[in-house]
Amino acid sequence: MAKEPVRVLVTGAAGQIGYALVPMIARGVMLGADQPVILHMLDIPPAAEALNGVKMELVDAAFPLLKGVVATTDVVEACTGVNIAVMVGGFPRKEGMERKDVMSKNVSIYKSQASALEQHAAPNCKVLVVANPANTNALILKEFAPSIPAKNIICLTRLDHNRALGQISEKLNVQVSDVKNVIIWGNHSSTQYPDVNHATVKTPSAEKPVRELVKDDAWLNGEFITTVQQRGAAIIKARKLSSALSAASAACDHIRDWVLGTPEGTWVSMGVYSDGSYNAPAGVIYSFPVTCRNGEWTIVQGLVIDEFSRKKLDLTGAELTEEKELAYSCLS
Repeated sequence: MAKEPVRVLVTGAAGQIGYALVPMIARGVMLGADQPVILHMLDIPPAAEALNGVKMELVDAAFPLLKGVVATTDVVEACTGVNIAVMVGGFPRKEGMERKDVMSKNVSIYKSQASALEQHAAPNCKVLVVANPANTNALILKEFAPSIPAKNIICLTRLDHNRALGQISEKLNVQVSDVKNVIIWGNHSSTQYPDVNHATVKTPSAEKPVRELVKDDAWLNGEFITTVQQRGAAIIKARKLSSALSAASAACDHIRDWVLGTPEGTWVSMGVYSDGSYNAPAGVIYSFPVTCRNGEWTIVQGLVIDEFSRKKLDLTGAELTEEKELAYSCLS
């Protein structure tokens, strides 16, 4: 029997990431090759014409799984009945802007979108926040959509996770699919901590620890971390535009694993509402290693955290606490 279509909202849909993301969703990359979708695309009024152009292209692509397209600048219409919301739209930091100015703009955007989701989305809607500052935008959305379960509001750190996998695969000249269980801890910012202490690589004989194979702790504790932390800036410098293709792909990976489950023995990184695991600050959106089953995520527990890692986890946690205070000050 054919499955009922899932309604997927993409905000900022006429932008670079949205343009890369919507065909992936329509093709089944996010929810599977047998799952029909109805795409809801939202953007701001000045982008209405471009948004309509994206809709025309979706029609022209004749995706078999795409059962309908809603392209709108009206937040209520966009949020009505959606099962999954990918929040790509946000206010980008511009030259000369203070952090508080950017935070203030995003607080007001996420407050209004939270209210629309709260009132009009399907029950148990899953929300993935991509727009920066992603962790704190997700926290604001959670505050103003209290009927959406806290566990259903997550921010994207899968892009950083995938970047870490990519760096290890290049360093060892192995297939990226053979590397697993890197971790991104904390904030989707330059304080994030890409951790390989529990990561392994599949070799012809057995799975082996990344550290054992790389044999270069100075690189793993230095250049590897900064490369992952600064990768977004490096792409902007090279492309003169921010990472769109890789961000869209990571958003699909994130939702697919959340909805369909992570492979046995494998975890992924997600920015989730912290319960204080690993002595991370509670009450912020913090990236942890998680496994997913039946549409629910669970933080991987019991991993040993060495002294070097402890300092990194605390540093990124402190930044998130500071961001939270800044965001809340914008509300008053």
